[in-house]
Amino acid sequence: MAALHHLRQYHPLGIAVSKLHTSSHASAKQHYKMLVLGGGSGGITMSARMKRLMGAENVAVVEPSEVHYYQPLWTLVGAGAKSVALSSRPTASVIPSGVKWVKSKVQEVNPDKNTVYTDDGSQISYEYLIVALGLQLHYEKIKGLPEGFEHPKIGSNYSFETVEKTWKALQNFKEGNAVFTFPNTPVKCAGAPQKIMYLSDAFLRKTGRRAQAKVIYNTSLPVLFGIKKYADSLWDIVKRRDLQVNLRQNLIEVRADKKEAVFENLDKPGETKVIEYEMLHVTPPMGPTLVIKGSALADEAGWLDVDKETLQHKRYPNVFGIGDCTNLPTLNICFLILAAQSAVLHRTISKILKNEKPDKKYDGYTSCPLVTSYSTVILAEFDYNGEPLETFPINQAKESRIMYHMKADVMPQLYWHGLLRGLWGGPGPYRKLFHLGMK
Repeated sequence: MAALHHLRQYHPLGIAVSKLHTSSHASAKQHYKMLVLGGGSGGITMSARMKRLMGAENVAVVEPSEVHYYQPLWTLVGAGAKSVALSSRPTASVIPSGVKWVKSKVQEVNPDKNTVYTDDGSQISYEYLIVALGLQLHYEKIKGLPEGFEHPKIGSNYSFETVEKTWKALQNFKEGNAVFTFPNTPVKCAGAPQKIMYLSDAFLRKTGRRAQAKVIYNTSLPVLFGIKKYADSLWDIVKRRDLQVNLRQNLIEVRADKKEAVFENLDKPGETKVIEYEMLHVTPPMGPTLVIKGSALADEAGWLDVDKETLQHKRYPNVFGIGDCTNLPTLNICFLILAAQSAVLHRTISKILKNEKPDKKYDGYTSCPLVTSYSTVILAEFDYNGEPLETFPINQAKESRIMYHMKADVMPQLYWHGLLRGLWGGPGPYRKLFHLGMK
């Protein structure tokens, strides 16, 4: 039940820190030139970059967790392709050396006073603030969860506590419906809910149980994927593998004791459907963190209100944002997107420190490695306008073994040894190089 209690309060900041950093609970009052809220992917990346820009002694990271997670790996963990142990490292091993780790939880942000209040009663003032608080998972908004995870046959790749339950449910599948869901809210890594469907289908085929399975993907969206080029390829896979996709279906209740999932039809209010399952993968509703939602930093929906090109706050010029906590109109956040955002944000802040106008613009670069089997990936890359923005001189809408190797083996190394050290700004330079070579 301890794990379920954690899920009720789950705040997916991918946490972080290092061997020579300073660490302690905050004293009554502290001040830093640059304060970073959140020790996840965006927070650690920017703290590394800010250390180089203004010196470690001027930078602090506020993060309560002792563990930092590489969450993109959980798609493969849920399908048994990777060990969950490979997805985590001590926070103390990823925070840049010399940067202060304030091991507390952010309670309140007051941008008018340039002050952050933590849950231990401390106050931290700042000259500049980077907000990287991620988003909030809301399993509790589905009736019957999170307590339903105590039952077998149900899992979720969106939390450390439940990702191995997905793999166990898949291993123990006998016959019946394998059901996968996508909620009626913004979702981080919007491709992940269907990636586990493709992997589960591949596993059932490999183990000779696919004939006894009906694979169902119920999504609240009106489309399978938001970018037509890649959606067309995914629909081809769906038809070829006999997968059932139901659009505009939103999970509202799980009756785990009966192995039943209840969906509402978003196009016909009041209409619901009950599906019995042998396996259920839940993608939870998601939303902004209460800290941002309850502050002057939020837009009307509760997300951090930043300029979509510079990542600077629209009303507070000394505040910046990165990642899932922002209102950037991107479809999902993965570490490749954070790499691109961090490069732009670094440039923005460096210009502002010199009293100059930001000159580098974030084009909305979004990347989604759509895992379609244990050996293939469709690498979707596109911009704010939904136009493909591909890195490699091939048709990335086609399933690729090389792209799977990148997702499973190369990207984790780039994450731990490149992005988190502030040494990698995304695939942009490679994209230019590849395409210049094709001319």
